[in-house]
Amino acid sequence: MFIHPRSKDRPFHFGLFPLETLPRDPGVIDAEAKRPPRAAAAAAPSSSLLARTADRYRGIFATFADGPAAPARAPVGDDLRRRVMDLKGGAYFLDASLAGICAMPAPERGFALVVLVEHARVPEEGNLAHDWTRSAISAAADMRAAEIAVVLAGHVRQMGFQAHAHLAGHAQVDLEKLAVLAGLAVRTGDSLAAPFIGTGFSLAAISTDYELAVDLPLHPDALKAGGLRYWWGINGAQSGRERGRRAKRPSHLSRYPMETVKRVARPTTLILDDEVPRVPKRAAFFQRALHGDLGDKAKKERTRFSFKTPLSFSLLQVIRALVPHQDGEVAPARNGTLSDPAANARAIKSLSYLLGSDLTGICEIPRYAWFSHKENGTEIPRYHRYAVVMLIDQGYDTMEGASGDDWISGAQSMRGYLRGAEIAGVMAEFLRGHGFPARAQTNADSDVLQIPLILWAGLGELSRIGELVLNPFVGPRFKSVVLTTDLPLEVDKPIDFGLQKFCGHCMKCARECPCDAIPFGDKVMFNGYEIWKPDVERCTRYRVTNPKGSACGRCMKTCPINKVVDADGAWLTRAASWVGVNALWAKPLTVPFAAWFDDWIGNGRRNPAKKWWFDHELVDGVAVEPKGTNQRDLDLDRKMDASAQKMAFYHASMMPPPDEQGPVPVDRKAAMAAGALLETPEAARRRAAEVGEPPVHYRPAPARGAVGAESSVIPGSSPYQQLK
Repeated sequence: MFIHPRSKDRPFHFGLFPLETLPRDPGVIDAEAKRPPRAAAAAAPSSSLLARTADRYRGIFATFADGPAAPARAPVGDDLRRRVMDLKGGAYFLDASLAGICAMPAPERGFALVVLVEHARVPEEGNLAHDWTRSAISAAADMRAAEIAVVLAGHVRQMGFQAHAHLAGHAQVDLEKLAVLAGLAVRTGDSLAAPFIGTGFSLAAISTDYELAVDLPLHPDALKAGGLRYWWGINGAQSGRERGRRAKRPSHLSRYPMETVKRVARPTTLILDDEVPRVPKRAAFFQRALHGDLGDKAKKERTRFSFKTPLSFSLLQVIRALVPHQDGEVAPARNGTLSDPAANARAIKSLSYLLGSDLTGICEIPRYAWFSHKENGTEIPRYHRYAVVMLIDQGYDTMEGASGDDWISGAQSMRGYLRGAEIAGVMAEFLRGHGFPARAQTNADSDVLQIPLILWAGLGELSRIGELVLNPFVGPRFKSVVLTTDLPLEVDKPIDFGLQKFCGHCMKCARECPCDAIPFGDKVMFNGYEIWKPDVERCTRYRVTNPKGSACGRCMKTCPINKVVDADGAWLTRAASWVGVNALWAKPLTVPFAAWFDDWIGNGRRNPAKKWWFDHELVDGVAVEPKGTNQRDLDLDRKMDASAQKMAFYHASMMPPPDEQGPVPVDRKAAMAAGALLETPEAARRRAAEVGEPPVHYRPAPARGAVGAESSVIPGSSPYQQLK
């Protein structure tokens, strides 16, 4: 507990709550067998705009409730409890509050995984979000439970077994009976109650022929769980102290004390605003891989690299379905009560946290944060003023069990992208219903670059990892999503928690990078930004073609700021976090020790207690045992010599034309030579102060004029296209 979180040795599939400590009663099975199934109640018309929006998204999820199983079964073994680890682990990975398994009651056959999602608390009175959400709490939780169930059902089907998801309003089973049989809830008269949670929850389930070890029903005394042991944290489960701490925080604040972090007028790295070019989507290296710029192998693998496991492929299908709903018609009349920018910002943050954001900030959108052209080469106008930037935690425990570049990495990304698309999509539709233009900007389809927006929204600083922002409380362990809008909003300021000093001394991410893409040297100016510039081509090639895993997040895994900062976190971590945020003067003394100590205690190594997933790879639609799995730990003896690193720099002038659909092969030799064009931040600052001209290599390649406004991306070239 001093140097590691209390949960360090708790198996991830046990969940946040100590269900394993509760009394069980097998006699409940017979009692439930005598109880007639409860007919699913007809869905009543939703009473609020937010509830109707959540219901519509639940309806989108319902389209994935069933489907064909893969033609062959995955190598899952005969150990039913190992199967349970994978399935319950998946439920908790997707943020189920409780998960349990039971046999389907007669006359049905098979098994059921039941997920329970706790209702969020209603924001305080006086907060605009109070009225927005008070009649939509159930609908929001029903939507989340539906998301979890359909993704897990798809996961099971991709492993070659039948699976059907049952959701509120779309259930063919008695969800309450299944919750009792699976040991998640106890009958109290005509209603159910769950231990530690009470009566405020939503249910969903999947029925399947996938044989599983079952849980026993709870004894009624399970509802008496609590007391000092729970308050302290039983078996490494989330403590009552931590739940209480979160419940006391105002609803517009995240569970992390971002309000204590120093605010500054500008980001802590130099940005020459007038010199930063707007760049086309075609220039992003993942997009370049799709077009064949990195060769045939990268082009082929780009369509599957993050989606080549049963779970990540299931997540992809749902993400695809949300893309058409990112934008839409705006109600003709604006809600006149939404004129106060400060009140609006407070309410928007409360809404984002209720829907599942982990950290939220707001900024005005700078010119250069808009992409210049879409994938097909058509120009993108700058159409909204504000950005609501939300970060989705990729999951500390799951990352602890992984190497960072093994078979769960892709699913970690896809989970973050799905959750972000869901939250931003609902919020955008809600604002449009109030008469304000709004669009969700997601990984699948974004007109904005998200890194500068994360900086300006005060959610982090640029790090040595390069084109990645670190937050003081979750480090780099997140995916972002953005909601752009013209709703009047009060903006946040950038933050300074001393990261430039920290990353200047710590090189752990660079040392541990499996493809040597993170620089050992100093920051440079690149396209108007002061940055530790990574070799993006090298990074992309490895992530896309990784043969022993799905994508890569090893830099996130090994970063010393990838940690848990809450009432259950390690005392030393919490103390160090407080000093890091509140005593910037101490950075020169603490940083060298902190980086060394992080290695000494083994942070960044794999924790076997947290590995819950099967290592499977989808090959021709069938889940098979992969030929290998990355099992990296720390490389403490690696030599780090900046002068020996051969880095490539693809300046704006080396980008492909924005409307070029064919391949534009990269010229790595020229990109390595282009390092000679880089300025130091000090030189760039002096030049800008003297009103010097921006470097010529900051100018993006112009459009060729070969693609018209009606053109589209090459059919099938994007993994987010729904192929017919």
